[in-house]
Amino acid sequence: MGVPVRTRGTRRGRAGKLAALAALVALTVTGCSGEEILRFGWPDGVTPEADKMRTFWTWSVVAALVVGVIVWGLIFWTVAFHRKKKGKTEPLPRQFQYNVPLELFVVVLPVVMVCVLFFFTTVTEQSVLAKEDDPDIVVDVTGFQWNWEFTYPDTTAQNGQPVTTVGSSSEIPLLVLPTDRKIQYNLVSTDVIHSFWVPEFHFKRDVMPHPDKNNQDNSFQNTIDREGAFVGRCAELCGTYHAMMNFEIRALSPDKFDRYLELRTQINPQTGQPNTAAEALSVMQGEGCDEKLCSPVATTTSPFTTDRTARTASG
Repeated sequence: MGVPVRTRGTRRGRAGKLAALAALVALTVTGCSGEEILRFGWPDGVTPEADKMRTFWTWSVVAALVVGVIVWGLIFWTVAFHRKKKGKTEPLPRQFQYNVPLELFVVVLPVVMVCVLFFFTTVTEQSVLAKEDDPDIVVDVTGFQWNWEFTYPDTTAQNGQPVTTVGSSSEIPLLVLPTDRKIQYNLVSTDVIHSFWVPEFHFKRDVMPHPDKNNQDNSFQNTIDREGAFVGRCAELCGTYHAMMNFEIRALSPDKFDRYLELRTQINPQTGQPNTAAEALSVMQGEGCDEKLCSPVATTTSPFTTDRTARTASG
């Protein structure tokens, strides 16, 4: 005898309740907000370009989950309602190996899905890599073993030289940038291949020696949408101290950034040289700028110490 209809209905209801309970428990245990859930693990970015990539990622995962739910549902339906019954010989199910419409469906649908994914991938990539002809700020980024040099080519100090910040083994270089302005980064290396990577930008690009000879696009643009300090790293193995080749992005509001550049062009009477990044930020602290935001030293990473008696590699 077959299973009574009411019993089958009861089993289905229990299975549905268990699935709903499992989903509720999963959401509760994670403790995530709705916005965090929709990011599907994508980290929080600080640029509109990063947000565009996050949007693309979210909808890609949603599409994958829809396909997954359909496949899982078909598998569950087959396992639950087409399994062999004890003591009963089931007839051979209907065969579909020569069903032309079905075969066309399973071929055409995946091709359409891949084409749609490719289209939105291209649109997002072009949007992220787009460049304006006249950016608000231009920064020349030079990588060398094993540190960084940042130059504002359009800003000249009182000594006639462009405003420049160079890192050392004892000081993490600070790249101070404005928020809400279009920034262009021009990347070049003086020796081996490095990589300019700021995790909060969700973007990195190789820093090549002689990029023109390598036929490489060595510049990109973005806009930082919030103040803060963000660690930067070299993401290309470049030698012995590659892991210590760090820097820090310091994003300031436009008025603070303008004040910073003004101070960088002025001569420090104690040294007879233009103010360094640390000296300019120290003056801004004295003028009321937030201590952490205008800290004269990096707050996201520490210099590598070569002291062999130290118990850790970094401070």
